[in-house]
Amino acid sequence: MPYTNEEGGLLNNFAREPKVYQAEPPTEGQKRTYLFLGIAAMALVGGLITVAFFVSQSS
Repeated sequence: MPYTNEEGGLLNNFAREPKVYQAEPPTEGQKRTYLFLGIAAMALVGGLITVAFFVSQSS
């Protein structure tokens, strides 16, 4: 582990830093996948809200 030696003999340990890289923009296929997952998530949430509304009205 990398460390520094300070005055008085104290040691400070530092974590290793990961390599930094440039993020790449999503491809067209990834964009379509994100769109599909977003639509599916909205449909799921909308369905859950609808079911909760009708269950609360039935009592």
